Amino acid sequence: MMNKTTVRQALKPVFVWLLGAFPLAGWAAFPETAPEPFPQSELEDTASIRSSGHLVLFSPVREVRGEIRSETMARLPVEGEGRLYEIERDSDREKARDYYLKLLQAGGGQVLFECTGIACGRSNVWANQIFGQRKLYGRDANQDYLVAGTTAADGRRWLTLVYTVTRGNLREYIWVEHLEVTASVAIPGLGNLDRRIQGPVVVPWSGGVTHRFDWSANDRRRVADWARADSSTVVLTGFSSLNVGETFDEALERAERAVSSLSDVLAKTGVPTQQQRTLIVGPAVPFADPDRQGNRVEITVITQ
Repeated sequence: MMNKTTVRQALKPVFVWLLGAFPLAGWAAFPETAPEPFPQSELEDTASIRSSGHLVLFSPVREVRGEIRSETMARLPVEGEGRLYEIERDSDREKARDYYLKLLQAGGGQVLFECTGIACGRSNVWANQIFGQRKLYGRDANQDYLVAGTTAADGRRWLTLVYTVTRGNLREYIWVEHLEVTASVAIPGLGNLDRRIQGPVVVPWSGGVTHRFDWSANDRRRVADWARADSSTVVLTGFSSLNVGETFDEALERAERAVSSLSDVLAKTGVPTQQQRTLIVGPAVPFADPDRQGNRVEITVITQ
């Protein structure tokens, strides 16, 4: 007779096939309830989360003299749950992360921030200072994090945080927080914005005749995912700093050349030029946000 563990292992390929064949069947209650767990994982622990100031990060983490620092973070009134899973030996973090990302997108979630590897900061800080889960302390190069926001038809909003890591003993873990956020509280990157507008992805640039664009593989993938809808318009807005001795028109021309160059890059990677729109701002519109300064192209995707 097969024991429960053997039965579960035997049924997993069938469950995985069902998820692929019927992508919404497994999480019909989302976002009211937490996402269904990654099939090739085992639940290790759960934690109830109810706080008037729960810390959520929307940018990489740093620790300075024992204090958590992040360019964009918020302490939000939330109620929800955190779950710790161990990934089975015959699977891996990348599959788990892709599973949750596809699940969230299928449920109408908007990725507000994501990072991979050392770009996220130190795993020790995520594990102990942010999540309070020592089993999440692993290798800085083998971690990733994303936070997604979902808005229901009645206006209620949820945040879903997914963190995966490989420990020194090669065991891999997932931490998932699913949180309902109190109404009327501002959520960085989500707020009350029209959900048809996604972005911006900020792409710093340098150069003149040829251009170098400083953006990650995650950023490129996000833009490509957003632009897949036939009705979407990819807007490239060009900014430039005003250099010493430079006229306003000269700064505009530099921004225009950078936008044209990035437009060519996007066209070669699957975003046709007829789907793109360009706006040239140059130094005309300053921002207080430190991440939106200097020579850059900001990419937003608008769905009709």
